Amino acid sequence: MKIPRILFAGTASGSGKTTAVCTVECLLKRRLGDVRAFKCGPDYIDPMFHSDVLGIPATNLDPFFCDREQLCRLLCQNAGKCNVMEGVMGYYDGTGETGTDNSTFWVADKTQTPVVLVVDAKGAAASLLATIEGFKNFVPQSRICGVLFNRMNAGTYERICRLMKQRFAESIVPVGFLPALEEELQFPSRHLGLVTAAELQNLKQRINRIAERCEKTIDIERIIALANTAPLMEHTKNTTPRLAPIHLAYAYDAAFCFYYHDTLKLFETMGAKLLRFSPLKDEPVPPAADGLLLGGGYPELYAKQLGKNRISADSVRTAIENGMPVIAECGGFQYLGKRLNGEAMCGVLAHESYNSAKLVRFGYITLTSRKAGVFGAAGVHLKAHEFHYWDSTDSGGDFLAENLRGQQYPAAVITPTMYAGYPHLYLPAARSAAEAFYKKCLEYKEKRNRK
Repeated sequence: MKIPRILFAGTASGSGKTTAVCTVECLLKRRLGDVRAFKCGPDYIDPMFHSDVLGIPATNLDPFFCDREQLCRLLCQNAGKCNVMEGVMGYYDGTGETGTDNSTFWVADKTQTPVVLVVDAKGAAASLLATIEGFKNFVPQSRICGVLFNRMNAGTYERICRLMKQRFAESIVPVGFLPALEEELQFPSRHLGLVTAAELQNLKQRINRIAERCEKTIDIERIIALANTAPLMEHTKNTTPRLAPIHLAYAYDAAFCFYYHDTLKLFETMGAKLLRFSPLKDEPVPPAADGLLLGGGYPELYAKQLGKNRISADSVRTAIENGMPVIAECGGFQYLGKRLNGEAMCGVLAHESYNSAKLVRFGYITLTSRKAGVFGAAGVHLKAHEFHYWDSTDSGGDFLAENLRGQQYPAAVITPTMYAGYPHLYLPAARSAAEAFYKKCLEYKEKRNRK
């Protein structure tokens, strides 16, 4: 299957990847129309930017959650005319003994994708070639074939292009540059990375202004040509079961916006119709709902408002007390507790959440259930990740969590109808657990219809 694709990787976090990729996506969309976005790693925030620019959901490609076959299948299932992938952290930053496991490089290697290195050029000139050469030669097959410079001017770019030609010939080519941007065009950050796309006013207008400035400085035709050098991709057909229909409600607003597109898509493929509601707007759980998803996000920023919105909180508590199956992750877990930063929440669980002022638990983990519950029998394994500065007086202990360093700790709550905890789950990598949850929703639906 022909899948034109290109991956933009940074030399480090903060190199300007997201701005560069969103700008390229905007220019590609103008040129080709059908452009799709993918994000390496478990991040929720950057895909929101890509989705806002392109008007369609972005897909995560995470080599910890997915094996090579799953990565290729996700690419093929979500592919368009041109497919743009954004890396995470620095190109080789990952885990394991060599430090490169589960890195952006792994995604590029497993999917055989050509790579453009995004290099921050501020304060450098010829020294940039040493950076490029080091990244290209770090491994025998780096797949780096192009370079896009950030915070560069036309004069420096002309000189660097000449030096790159002398040193690398056509093995690695410049594909343009982004100039330094005024503060009003930059994407601000907070502790979990960039602020969410929904929080930025006029995001599309910002990207369009940057794209207009870069129409003559970014070589879109060369980027398209590099994307077209990607080899054919093979994948096996997805065998997700089709089940009886349900309605699956999910909280979605500025407080609850961390969802994997492919988890939602998985439930839709099984037969679910998704229903949005907003706790920030004090909307109740939709009456037709047979199951409930409470994703992560930034509820701590809106604790006072959420505390006042009793219609939404009371409807969540009533639904769960009546047996509605629920998955509540991180921010959703905090919302189910008694208090968040001193404000009353749903009160389904007894814990209180507070700002720890430091990164509490960070990284990939594997969860093993200690008892049967909404995901099936005891012993279910789930791949997950944690990244949060807030903690709770009781984070649960129904799972054993183990990180990549072999450290273990108790985590999360599971009952016959509930998963609630700080770990974020990637359910396409645990379809049996997703199917078990879906069937619990069917049971709830049938029970309710008998009344």
